[in-house]
Amino acid sequence: MAKPRILFMGTPAFALPSLQILHEQQYPIIGVVSQPDRHQGRGLKKVAPPVKILAQEFGLPIFQPEKVRDASFLETFYQLKPDMVVVVAFGQILPKVIIDYPPLQCLNIHPSLLPKYRGAAPINWPIIRGETKTGVTIMLMDEGMDSGDILLQQETEIGAAEIYGELHDRLAELGARLLIKTIEQMVGGTAKRKPQDVSGATFAPRLKKETGKIDWNNKVSDIVNLIRGLSPSPAAHTSMDGLPLKIFMAGAQPGNVKQPPGSIDTASAAGLPVAASDGYVILKDIQLAGKKRMLISDFLRGYRLNPETILG
Repeated sequence: MAKPRILFMGTPAFALPSLQILHEQQYPIIGVVSQPDRHQGRGLKKVAPPVKILAQEFGLPIFQPEKVRDASFLETFYQLKPDMVVVVAFGQILPKVIIDYPPLQCLNIHPSLLPKYRGAAPINWPIIRGETKTGVTIMLMDEGMDSGDILLQQETEIGAAEIYGELHDRLAELGARLLIKTIEQMVGGTAKRKPQDVSGATFAPRLKKETGKIDWNNKVSDIVNLIRGLSPSPAAHTSMDGLPLKIFMAGAQPGNVKQPPGSIDTASAAGLPVAASDGYVILKDIQLAGKKRMLISDFLRGYRLNPETILG
């Protein structure tokens, strides 16, 4: 059976492996829809999203509507006549007219085991909440938030020290491979759809600056999981000597603590211990405002640390 004509919708780096594998396997990609270029950084220079850059390398038609529900884009959409729409971290809600149009429907890759972790940050929250497994789901899109019928899922373990950035890249690759399997089933007529169990739904809300603020009164495991779940970006944070301090990597050392939460102890080869409610968080990789990101050993060689310092 002929490969379907696919309209690909995606924006950030998470979508790149999926676009790459569709291109490598010579699926006819009739267009790539991505969010508009945005101003970024101190100079507010306009930056193209990662998916646009890769689509340009492949010589694919690119569309960047402010809103896909606008009449001008819908006219383009109908002219393209896609057999299937593939959506990967696109960043806009699709209207019903797009969802209902393709004969082989709209497929979406979601990086969690739905119905768990619906929402904007489904890779971060399982780590933050101490989960030991997650996965990817290929679902049929509907008008709800990550609520469509499930076509395929694949589970994966979360490494004990795995950080958000590492899990993000693994799930992106896993999702791309599962996407191809799903498309083959859709084309072959063997795909089976399963409604989500709404009673098992949990949510992964959008990350805010406050999400990453460390409370040193918490348990060691909770603090370390927060650091892992936000590393390398946006990064968990506290303050040191009145300056913002980002923490990218830390270890856990449960045990008795006599110092107030946030107090620092004597640094060792393992890192810099900081008191929490039930032990020490061992800082290993940090960035103090105005300085580069560095290993704690390098930081301490150039920073005079007051032993009475309390973080936060």
